[in-house]
Amino acid sequence: MATPALGAPYRRLWTATLLSNLGDGIRAAAFPLLAAALTSSPVLISGVAVATQLPGVLLALPAGSLADRFDRRRIVVTADAIRLVFLLGLIALIVSGGATMSVLYVVVFISGATDVVRATAASTLVPSLVPHEHLDIANGRMVTAEIAGNEFLGPPLGGYLFGVALVLPFAVNGGTLAIAVALVAGIPALLQTPAGATAGAKAGRRPNRTGGGMHWLRHHRGFWPVPATSAALALTDSAWFTLLVLYLHQVLHLSSAWYGILLAAGAFGGLSGGYFAATLTRRIGPKATALTCLALAAAGQLALGTTSSVLATAAVLASSSMAFAIWSVQARTAIQSSVPPDLLGRVISINRAVITAASLAGAGLGGVVASRLGLHAPFLLGVPVLIAAGILIAASTGTFADAG
Repeated sequence: MATPALGAPYRRLWTATLLSNLGDGIRAAAFPLLAAALTSSPVLISGVAVATQLPGVLLALPAGSLADRFDRRRIVVTADAIRLVFLLGLIALIVSGGATMSVLYVVVFISGATDVVRATAASTLVPSLVPHEHLDIANGRMVTAEIAGNEFLGPPLGGYLFGVALVLPFAVNGGTLAIAVALVAGIPALLQTPAGATAGAKAGRRPNRTGGGMHWLRHHRGFWPVPATSAALALTDSAWFTLLVLYLHQVLHLSSAWYGILLAAGAFGGLSGGYFAATLTRRIGPKATALTCLALAAAGQLALGTTSSVLATAAVLASSSMAFAIWSVQARTAIQSSVPPDLLGRVISINRAVITAASLAGAGLGGVVASRLGLHAPFLLGVPVLIAAGILIAASTGTFADAG
């Protein structure tokens, strides 16, 4: 398949997304390290993780409504600009010795909140920047940029920079955000105007609120496999991934140094999945691709639930991340292809909210199951869930792309 030219506006958005997610990855490593430098309390340090995840629960749906009612390009620019301002404030307080845990919580929460808003708005921009027939390729490149910044490059860079100087990772993140703001600001405003919203305004209709996305989903049951598959993959992945450190020590009997190696294997799988997702979907079709993703995830969890192999663990991390990345591309493309433009942000945000809720539920469920049945149990727990999702997809009529 020849690689199409997606145009300068898309390249600006892609580069800005890479830089923004690189900053996210840097902060993901630097925030806990800064917390540990400010306090020795495990409760306060774990609160950083809570402050990071909370915006995804509270703001996913409002972010979709925001993306459908206002200029999406300006939302991306504003979100990154707000994050930049708070980072600069944190940098000033670190340099002056005035940084506290309360300040850190505020910056972490604002960073998470603006990331939710930015990611939703950026996803709605893609269909207005590239031709419809190239959406899968454009989304594949976006997912690859997100994984490269968030998982592959950002965290190790953040840890290294923090070791050089406490303020350095936040300063570098500030620089990447400043460039990202300038890149998105240079995208022509005309290209990203929500056509459906414009048409609605001309007809004298008031913009729908968050419920509009739910209303659309209720009346398009052929589309339900999309959020259902997102939930199944997120729940089962989170159930075991949050316990990977314990699995590493107690089952594989490896040192902590291996944790980074295994995470790198997973990130490499995710990058490969994002890159090849469009080719795979075009070759075997949306339904077969979704079933392949679920089969990969189920086979991997069955392998880790019944073996204790380092090689198998690395392979499963790579394959499960690949499956999740491929599905992310397919889900985005299906939503962008099927949902009316003036509801796009809300349906995207509903899918994101489903993923966040399922991830949190999976983390809690995995911990409970492991404490009662052992560390192999969370892996085996996910297999029937993934099989059930596969049955739902196999029984669905039509394809995701024509569900609308």
